[in-house]
Amino acid sequence: MSKRVVVTGLGAVTPIGNTVDETWQAMIESKCGIDQITKFDASTYPVTIAAEVKDFAISDYIDRRESRKMDPFSHLAVAGAIQAIRDAGLEDPATRDPERIGTILGVGIGGFGSLEDSYEALFLKGPDRVPPMTIPKHISNEGPGNVAIALDCQGPCYAVTTACSSGTDAITNAYRMIQADVIDMAVTGGVEAAITKMGLMGFIVIKAVTSDFNDRPKEASRPFDALRSGFVLGEGSGILILESLESAEKRGARIYAELVGTAMTCDAEHLTAPHSEGRGAIQAMKLALRSAGLQPEQVDYINAHGTSTPINDPFETKAIKAAFGDHAYRVKVSSTKSMTGHCIGGTGGIEAIAAIKSITEGMIPPTINQTNPDPECDLDYVPNKAIPATVNVAQSNTFGFGGQNGVVIFRRFEG
Repeated sequence: MSKRVVVTGLGAVTPIGNTVDETWQAMIESKCGIDQITKFDASTYPVTIAAEVKDFAISDYIDRRESRKMDPFSHLAVAGAIQAIRDAGLEDPATRDPERIGTILGVGIGGFGSLEDSYEALFLKGPDRVPPMTIPKHISNEGPGNVAIALDCQGPCYAVTTACSSGTDAITNAYRMIQADVIDMAVTGGVEAAITKMGLMGFIVIKAVTSDFNDRPKEASRPFDALRSGFVLGEGSGILILESLESAEKRGARIYAELVGTAMTCDAEHLTAPHSEGRGAIQAMKLALRSAGLQPEQVDYINAHGTSTPINDPFETKAIKAAFGDHAYRVKVSSTKSMTGHCIGGTGGIEAIAAIKSITEGMIPPTINQTNPDPECDLDYVPNKAIPATVNVAQSNTFGFGGQNGVVIFRRFEG
C-alpha cells in the first residue's frame, strides 16, 4: 500500500518577498514585483523589465566563501531549502536520517549567468581565463547538489528539467518516491535565476516576453486580460518539505496539507506552443484528479499556469473547461504570475506554495491587472483583489516548452 504524503515545511525567495510569509502577504495585498532590470544594463534591449529578487543576501544563510562557488540559482535554492527545513522543525540533524532524505528540484535552465561570464572570459581574454568553476556553477544538478551538501541529505539527489513544468514535476517525482518508501522525506520544488543578458534575449527573440509595458512595469503581466502580450521574466525559488505521514506523525510535525494527486504528460506536438486542442493539459488535469480520487467539483481553487501570453491563457481556459465541465465556471482560478512574473523552473514550487497557503489561510490570491475582459477567457480569475474562501482542495497547473504538462493537487489534511 502506498504511503500518504504531507507537506511539513515551506521556504521561498521570490520577486515579492524573501520568505514565504513576505511572499504570501504581498500576494494577498496584490503587490507586483516587476520593475526595471538592475542586474545588467538592458537599456538597449527591446525589453527592459523583469521580476527580480530584491535585497537578498546569501550570506544570511551560508558562509560567503562557500557561496562564491555557486551560481545565483544555487543561492536561491539553498536559501529556500534552509528556510523550509527550519520551518519543518528539522534544523537539528539529529531529528532526521540523512540517508532517507531526497533532494529533487526543478531547474529549467541552470547557471546561465555563470556560463555567460565564462564565455565572455573565453572570447575576450583567452582560453586560460575561463573560470575553473564554470561547469560546477552552470549545470542544473548543482542546485539540488548544493542543497544536499548544505543540509546533509544523502538520499537520491537530482534536477528535473522540463522547462516551466520543472518545479511541479520535481514535486511529483519526490511524491512518488515517498509513496514507494524509497525515502521518508524530500526537499523539493523549483528554482531559477535566468534574468541575464542571454536569458532575457533568448525569450525576446521568440517573442515570448512582452515589450509593450517597459514604461509601466507593474501592468506588464496581465494573465487572461485582453491586453496581454507576453510574459515577464522572473526568478526565485519555492521549496517544500514533503514527508510520509508516518514520519511526520512520529515526530509530531505540523502538517500544512496533504499532497493527494499528481500528473505529468507531454503534448508531443510543438516545441514552444501548447497542443492546439489542449490534449496534454486536459489529460494531466484528469489524471491528477483520478490519482487524488477526487471529482472536479471538489476542487475549490486552481493556481493557473496563466503566463499572460496570447496563446497560453485562452488555451488553458479551454483545457480547464474540458477537464472540469460545468464546475469550470464555479472554481476560483488565478495566476500569481501577475505579481511574480514567470520564474521558469521556480514557478512550480512558488505556485504550489500559493496553493497550499490558500488552504491554510482561507484566502485566494488574485490575478492583478484584470481590467479588460477577453471573451475567450471567461472564468472567475479572482480579478485584482484577494478574496476570503474556504479552500479544501487546491490545484496547481504548470505547462512548459516541449509540450510539458504538470499538475499537483493538495487537500486540507485530515488525520
